[in-house]
Amino acid sequence: MNIGSSSSGNSIRDRVRPADAGELDNIPWLRALAGPERRRAEAALVVGEAEPGDLVCRIGRAPTYWFGVIEGLLKMSNDNADGTSMTYSGLPPGGWFGEGTALKREPYRYNIQALRRSLVAGLPVDDFHWLLDHSIGFNRFVMNQLNERLAQFIAAREADRLNNPDVRVARNLAALFNPVLFPGVGELLRITQQELAYLIGLSRQRVNQALRTLEAQGALRVEYGGLRVLDMAALRGGGGAGPR
Repeated sequence: MNIGSSSSGNSIRDRVRPADAGELDNIPWLRALAGPERRRAEAALVVGEAEPGDLVCRIGRAPTYWFGVIEGLLKMSNDNADGTSMTYSGLPPGGWFGEGTALKREPYRYNIQALRRSLVAGLPVDDFHWLLDHSIGFNRFVMNQLNERLAQFIAAREADRLNNPDVRVARNLAALFNPVLFPGVGELLRITQQELAYLIGLSRQRVNQALRTLEAQGALRVEYGGLRVLDMAALRGGGGAGPR
């Protein structure tokens, strides 16, 4: 993989291997492909292990793969020269990302970094374009991805302008439970409060307070190692709390 550096000093590409049958079963768009298309994609797909802090994609690098998360948690962000950072999205299991960059074959305008040990899949960009040229099912999947991601970023922009941290936490969680973008999450998101704080831009203590409020409202349940959604409509609505 032509990807970013590893916090351990070794390139992630050194840990790349072909995807096995179980990992292929966790790639949602393969089910949209016809027989010959699927066989080509499965032969081209590789997976690699990213350690916490590893960069899967780096600003300014040209894309060589279209990426997806099999296990773990990544974040999409832009790190500014003054040391500040803006996080665009968390990327939990089932999420595939960077299709716009792969379509245009332009350098990345964001970093993708592992927040925890993660298993990342990659489809070579040439095979990505071949599927676009030959598969109606694949085109529909990519089109749905782009449409859903646009709606997600608009919602994230609105949430960032809110002064109510409880609403920000609720809406950011709703985005991570998105069944179209992140079908591998289901009803239980495996995430720590510190990881959630990184993604939202709040302190861990404030995130903890918001989660307790949302739990009391019946929107979610805090479980060991993760969060279980109980009322998705409530999360999307901000947990029933209005701006203040």
